[in-house]
Amino acid sequence: MPKLSLTMETGKIIRWLKKEGDKVEKGEPILEIETEKVTVEVEAPASGILHKILAKEGEEVPIQKTIAIIKEPGEEIPEETVVEAKREVTVPTAEKPVERVKASPLAKKLAKEYGIDLTKIKGTGPGGRILKEDVLRAVEEAKAAAAVTVTPTPPTPTPSVEKAKIVPLTGIRKTIGKRMAQSLQTAPQLTITMEVDMGEVVKLREQVVSETEKKLSLRVTYTDIIVMAVAKALKEFPFMNSRLEEDKLKLLEEVNVGVATAIEDGLVVPVVKNADKKSLVEISSNIRSLVEKARQGKLSIEDVSGGTFTVTNLGMYGVDVFTPIINPPESAILGVGRIVEKPVVKDGQIVIRPITILSLTFDHRVTDGAQAAVFLQRIKELLEKPFLLFI
Repeated sequence: MPKLSLTMETGKIIRWLKKEGDKVEKGEPILEIETEKVTVEVEAPASGILHKILAKEGEEVPIQKTIAIIKEPGEEIPEETVVEAKREVTVPTAEKPVERVKASPLAKKLAKEYGIDLTKIKGTGPGGRILKEDVLRAVEEAKAAAAVTVTPTPPTPTPSVEKAKIVPLTGIRKTIGKRMAQSLQTAPQLTITMEVDMGEVVKLREQVVSETEKKLSLRVTYTDIIVMAVAKALKEFPFMNSRLEEDKLKLLEEVNVGVATAIEDGLVVPVVKNADKKSLVEISSNIRSLVEKARQGKLSIEDVSGGTFTVTNLGMYGVDVFTPIINPPESAILGVGRIVEKPVVKDGQIVIRPITILSLTFDHRVTDGAQAAVFLQRIKELLEKPFLLFI
């Protein structure tokens, strides 16, 4: 099972594209696996004959475990090699030994009729064998115990049967749950929020869209502009573009911004690579392409790997403020709320302005509240004065 991403621990076999005995060429897709992020095709590491499939469809296998054997034509593979490789994949669960009870046939019959557990009876026959008399004695003892006067216990009300549809957690939904739980358990997370006047961004977007739609058939979104602002701020605040590895903080040179994208069965985070070096049009085009691939289920491992920071926008769902969870192994994530017109005081006058709320969640092991606040203030400044994005 190949390790296809930094955080991958297991892979689920979705479908074998070849069967045992088929000829395969190096680089030819031979199976589909589901990772923690996407479903991908796995290529044959060598040319030859697919000798043995060791992991069945539907099995979840740890990385680096053998899932199949490819041999050269005419090569003999010892059976013990196959058995040993299969043992790597499937570790049998030890069965609990069944306790054997010595009892006569009549004793067994009586015990079954009266509901007596033979393992609780001490036999008086040869070698401790349980006889009919032993079972009858146990029956009398049970009756005597039941006849002892005790304070009657009020009947326990029968609980109502809960009507519910059971939906198993599988695939991406299961992975999201596991990763988010892991994130909260391992990183002390704090969320700070800040209001941003989006008036100038609204103007900028209107001007840009009027040109890009005509010339490029491309509609720039608010998320595109926010990603550009985040990328510029990350370059200025490298501790927010970092990864904690044991007791060391790794400051990452590349600024790769992930954009959380909702799909039918969950959430994926395609990544805009080197976002700090891209123009607004390039960022917008890149995000459109990734979102389209995500919705078609065609994202590659490369598309969702290498992220250093994530942006998640719930504004289109009417959400104002929320507490996003860090996407491991990143150190922070920015949540974006809806843009809503609010009365604000400007130059001593009450005016109506388009306001959004940014929610920054960060790993407190990596940075403190004051530093995170300065980083968020910089994003606010870039959005309220978007001309700064281009100088």
